[in-house]
Amino acid sequence: MKKPLYPANAACPCDSGQPYSECCGLWHAGLAAGRYAPTPEALMRSRYSAYVIGLLDYLLATWHTSSSPGDLELPPVKWLGLEVRHAQAAGDAGVVEFVARCKEGGRAQRMHETSRFVREDGRWYYIDGQMTESE
Repeated sequence: MKKPLYPANAACPCDSGQPYSECCGLWHAGLAAGRYAPTPEALMRSRYSAYVIGLLDYLLATWHTSSSPGDLELPPVKWLGLEVRHAQAAGDAGVVEFVARCKEGGRAQRMHETSRFVREDGRWYYIDGQMTESE
């Protein structure tokens, strides 16, 4: 049996307050079974968790083909937390504003982004994000 990349009962990296297995772990494991994040916010949280854990395949699979980099290499960043400030979906379009905290090269940083999502065939995809200057 393959060992999970993240402890199932540990707090989810996305700071939802739920165990990983009941939060982003559902979408990470469900991708192969055709179970997808049901909202733009759930997808954004699961993508953040995928960055924390290093799930490159998940990140690429949830990136819309119109903007996908095709290949991805993760920088040596330690992710420290996520704050979702706003999430909205209308029809097949959605936006999520968030602040992700990290440490890179020993320096604390904040990434403030408003991400765009699109739903196709019942499945949400990340399109792109607009960065906001640090506060």
